[in-house]
Amino acid sequence: MTSETTSPAANIELLRAAFAAFNAGDADACMAFTARDMIINLAELPEPQQGQQTWREGFEMMRQAFPDLHAHIEDIVAADDRVALRLRFRGTHSGEFLGIPPTGNPIEYVSHEFYRVADGLIAEEWICSDMATLLRQLG
Repeated sequence: MTSETTSPAANIELLRAAFAAFNAGDADACMAFTARDMIINLAELPEPQQGQQTWREGFEMMRQAFPDLHAHIEDIVAADDRVALRLRFRGTHSGEFLGIPPTGNPIEYVSHEFYRVADGLIAEEWICSDMATLLRQLG
């Protein structure tokens, strides 16, 4: 099966729309931008994860811990089927996160993310977030 390619400009708009849905806290809208069998590569995990349900679980875990979490796109660049982003996340630690009870602390951290787009949907993501900075702010 071959995948339809879209222009780098269209791929940038896809990612901008997906992050607008993320910032609105709308998991269903986020799902509309992703392939059912999307591949999730997280820097802190040894193996990729797969599927919309896995992505949704991560989204819900972050929203429970940081209900006002907002991603600001600082840089976005695309070539062929890839989109690279430098994001700044901000929010408030209002729920449990990785076993850490809510502190009420404001948080801010940077994430470098790459996406592969196929058939007009996000098919794969590589996420490298500055978790050390995030965790320091919860202490």
